Formats: sequence, C-alpha cells, structure tokens
Amino acid sequence: MPLYEHVFLTRQDVSNTQVENLTKQYSQIITEAEGKVARTEYWGLKPLAYKIKKSRKAHFTMLNIDASPEAVAEMERKMRISTDILRFMTIKVDEHETEPSVMMRKNDRDDRRDSRGPRGGGGFRGGPPRDGGAPRNRGPRPPRSDNPSSEA
Repeated sequence: MPLYEHVFLTRQDVSNTQVENLTKQYSQIITEAEGKVARTEYWGLKPLAYKIKKSRKAHFTMLNIDASPEAVAEMERKMRISTDILRFMTIKVDEHETEPSVMMRKNDRDDRRDSRGPRGGGGFRGGPPRDGGAPRNRGPRPPRSDNPSSEA
C-alpha cells in the first residue's frame, strides 16, 4: 500500500481532548479500511500566517499513513464535512521518516537556545559595543556658520 503524510489543522477553540478524539476518529477510518496509522504527532496550537475561516491560530496534527488511496479519500471526505477542520493536506511519500518531524525538532532547538544564556554584543539595543571598548568621544561640535552661501 502507498505511504502518506497527512497534516490537518483544527480550529483554535477546540480543546486538546477534542483534537485527540478527532485524531482517533480519522485513524479509525484508516484502520477500518485495512490501513495503518504508523505515527501520530500533535504539534500544538500555533499561529497561522493569515486568517483561515476567521481563525488566527490552529491545532496542528500530523499522521503517517499506510493505506489504500480509497481509505485516504474517505478520510478526506469526512474532513471536508467537519466544521472543526480548517485545512488538511495529504502527500504521498516513498518512505516515512523514522526520526521526529521538523516541527518537533524545532521545539527541541528552541529549548536548547534558552539554556545558552544571554548573547553578547549590544549594537543598537543599548549594550556595550561588540569590540568591548568604551564608546568614542568625538569632542565638541564645530561652530555653526550662519553664512548661507557656504552651504552646499
């Protein structure tokens, strides 16, 4: 059977338990059609780049599916009917990834960045200059000439 990666977005006002129930419901459609859901990843409530059906945020969920095209089509048909699903996308792949998806690795990276501590250099944000020295004092300004003909 072909392999698929399926990502769907659920409305922001749906609770986590309802998202889990929707995931189980769509996984059950696949298993009833002799297919298999290899892995399920909940990516969390994330902001959208633009409004979709008046929503600014959505719950993201990914499924790795090993099923017939008819089973995937039936699952997509039921998702189109559901008012809780904002968008979905199914992609046919040659093989499923064995490691965590990019979205899950991104969370790990963000956690590691927080543990590194503050970064050096201040630049325009008011910190010390990057070369470590004190700010240069250029001395007093030259006197202003009131002669308008000398201006360029």
